[in-house]
Amino acid sequence: MVWVAVLALVYLDFPIRVGTAAICAHGQECHAPSLADLFDRVIQQSSRVHGISSELHSDYEQYFFPSKNHIGKRKCHTYSILTPADKENAQRLGREELTEVILRLLGAWGDPLSQLHRSMTQDQNQDFNHYSSNKALEMSDMVHELRSGVTKVAEKMKLLGVISNALGYMSSPESLAPSSVSSSYERGDFNSIDHHDLLYCFRRDSNKVKNYLRILKCTTLPELDC
Repeated sequence: MVWVAVLALVYLDFPIRVGTAAICAHGQECHAPSLADLFDRVIQQSSRVHGISSELHSDYEQYFFPSKNHIGKRKCHTYSILTPADKENAQRLGREELTEVILRLLGAWGDPLSQLHRSMTQDQNQDFNHYSSNKALEMSDMVHELRSGVTKVAEKMKLLGVISNALGYMSSPESLAPSSVSSSYERGDFNSIDHHDLLYCFRRDSNKVKNYLRILKCTTLPELDC
């Protein structure tokens, strides 16, 4: 009985994640989260992801390019994913299409961030990369969790008839990242500028995901007065 009580306390104290964990109020029955609840969770998570990516990108620039920001052509591996250019275009995009764009962006970053973490741990600049590699690993985990949460949002939207069953999910999101990106990190071919470019691109894409999720929530649930 003691162990049962301890486990019950641990369960009640466990934080609610991005997915579909039931919401339980004290003394009341648990209920499945609403679509609005799910949207709020993934939007909060996307804001955290973008905040960490912006912080790490800024720290990287200050450490490796203290005199001026590195300027050059960015080599973003997600360039082939067509995304709305601005808020108006995103609002005009159908819910299925916008959801698909969000999932594709998140799916394309899982493996590169994991490889970035491993590459940084092997880099010679240990005084900086010990900190930055931990941040890269944290971002990788958060992106995986965020994509799972967005998938749950899409499933809830399908269940409610908000979007059709025609929405296709990527069975292997890591395959969206070009093999050249992963193989380069595995060989250790990337240097500080390559790391900087990847962080720049992830900051850009994480900002897109954050904004697209907010737009998707407002177009799906206009009664919330976004």
